[in-house]
Amino acid sequence: MSRSTRKGPWVDPKLLKKVGRLKTGDRTVIKTWSRDSEIAPEMVGFVFGIHNGKQFIEVTISEDMVGHRLGEFSPTRKFVKHGGKMQRGLEKSAEATTVAPKPPTQGGK
Repeated sequence: MSRSTRKGPWVDPKLLKKVGRLKTGDRTVIKTWSRDSEIAPEMVGFVFGIHNGKQFIEVTISEDMVGHRLGEFSPTRKFVKHGGKMQRGLEKSAEATTVAPKPPTQGGK
């Protein structure tokens, strides 16, 4: 559920303070646990280390990201392929068909 438009966007005040201290061209990673904070226009061009529960994922903020939440760019779950033996068999057969044929030998037979 989104935040009320009457209240306006929420940005962590500590995060804005960190952004204010750095220069725009500085490539220092700003570490944050504030995944629910919205991306403000002042953050464009900075690199954020967004915590996903286990590690910090580095994200460079662009203009297209303004208005989204920081947590949207740092997934918390790792996708594991579906299927078991049947899926592995399909992958092997697909892999075998995509392998390039060997060039012919010089000797002939």
